[in-house]
Amino acid sequence: EDIEAASKINSVLHEYADLILGRMGVPYREKSISVISLIVEGTTDQIGALTGRLGNLPGVNVKSALSKAGI
Repeated sequence: EDIEAASKINSVLHEYADLILGRMGVPYREKSISVISLIVEGTTDQIGALTGRLGNLPGVNVKSALSKAGI
């Protein structure tokens, strides 16, 4: 929700780049929000660390879903 958080978000995502398989960003300008969808592969600890770091940023909300599907 906080557009100013973009650089901080990108910094965290850069730190976890080895987990990220895909990323899609969608700005919703009328509501002044942006949504980033990530596809990641890692352990639950690694994914938890990533979502925790992102969720601790002001103005950032994180929702996650895990799958045990083998890739």
